[in-house]
Amino acid sequence: MELCPTIKNILLLDSEGKRIAVKYYSDDWPTNAAKEAFEKAVFTKTQKTNARTEAEITMFDNYIVVYKFVQDLHFFVTGGENENEIILATVLQGFFDAVGLLLRGTEDKKEALENLDLILLCLDEIVDGSIILETDANVIAGKVDSHSMDAGAPLSEQTITQALATAREHLTRSLLK
Repeated sequence: MELCPTIKNILLLDSEGKRIAVKYYSDDWPTNAAKEAFEKAVFTKTQKTNARTEAEITMFDNYIVVYKFVQDLHFFVTGGENENEIILATVLQGFFDAVGLLLRGTEDKKEALENLDLILLCLDEIVDGSIILETDANVIAGKVDSHSMDAGAPLSEQTITQALATAREHLTRSLLK
């Protein structure tokens, strides 16, 4: 019986290996100390590689880790040893590109920390309970933007997608009354 591809974790670390945003979907690391030890070990193993232009893949502690760096941000997606590397790389690229869209091309630690809420929403849109939901960066960024926009803003100041989301919310509320 074939199973859906699953993700063990998605990590966004800074250039020193410290957490910016992480999400674990597996009990393989039961404690926070175990999670931090894994993050440090993965960072140490990958920090000397040149994964700035395209994603790199490595095997680490019986996990497949796909990673990519931009400025002082290090993106990692981890899957089990039997997962398809191309699927993991697609998840990584979707996360990487969505963060780039949400940060408007200013991908650095300061900007990431200022927009941490958007990055965490981004993680929620990509994977839920280790199951991959979405890998298209435009769709992910669009959903995150619709969650974060001010629903009280005048329709003239909203994008079409945001205006449709607002109209859908108003219609849903009126039907539920």
